[in-house]
Amino acid sequence: MSTLVVGTMAFDSLETPFGKAERIIGGSATYIGLAASNFSNDVHLVSVVGDDFPQEQLEDLTRRGVSSEGVERKKGEKSFFWSGKYHNDMNTRDTLDTQLNVLEDFQPKVPDSASEVDFLMLGNLTPSVQMDVILQMKTRPKLILLDTRNFWMDVALDELHEVLKEIDVLTINDEEARQLSGEFSLLKAARKILSMGPNVLIIKKGEHGALMFNEKEAFFAPALPLEEVFDPTGAGDTFAGGLVGHLDATNDISFDNMKRGIIYGSALASFCVEKFGTERVEELTRPEIENRVRQFIDLTQVEINLD
Repeated sequence: MSTLVVGTMAFDSLETPFGKAERIIGGSATYIGLAASNFSNDVHLVSVVGDDFPQEQLEDLTRRGVSSEGVERKKGEKSFFWSGKYHNDMNTRDTLDTQLNVLEDFQPKVPDSASEVDFLMLGNLTPSVQMDVILQMKTRPKLILLDTRNFWMDVALDELHEVLKEIDVLTINDEEARQLSGEFSLLKAARKILSMGPNVLIIKKGEHGALMFNEKEAFFAPALPLEEVFDPTGAGDTFAGGLVGHLDATNDISFDNMKRGIIYGSALASFCVEKFGTERVEELTRPEIENRVRQFIDLTQVEINLD
């Protein structure tokens, strides 16, 4: 199986209650690609960087089975940059600086080698760019997953509605689900969003876990209680990468297997927050992942005798 990831590759400067990190590697495509590579050895990236983005980072991705053939490098330009400061609860943050740079006129180009993949993961980008990628695929992927943000609901809602008709799985947070649907109840919100096109809706709730809905079923996975959270940046993208990587590795898109994918995604996200940036995800081993998944199983498993 094979997966195409479309998203940003960037520099982040972060401040959390645990410290600061300046101009570290980030971006949705980076986190998703790294996470997915723990399960699949045929992952392709489509993104754009400036000539300030380190070549060794792309080479490291290649060693992990992640192709950067679709990553455009623009000479004489700078990569996307974001700077933010997290509050003490680590759930809220202030954006201090956003420099679009090469993203300002990004037009993704899907290489032939990635135009017939089995899984397509569309990271947070403008809905028009996400639609452009879908139209470039030579064959429709078995599963199209999309992540978006409330910003696009504010400025490009019509375009977002159009792309929602073309996808299978939507991943958003609870605030975004309420804004997109106009419903406060997440159950009502899910019903309304599923009527917009997606077959499956995943609502990320950060430290409170994740919800998944289709037309008939619902599933909830808790987040693993952690002693320390250093940096939540990229946790949602790492979650998405773990999910799509598991689906790719198992070649099974049933709702039951998506439940397992959410557990794997949650496990990887729980590692991501333990250090700044991509550092913890880059050093992961398979035994560590399996052990963390067992912790999730232990957290949710209970025997009840109703006799």
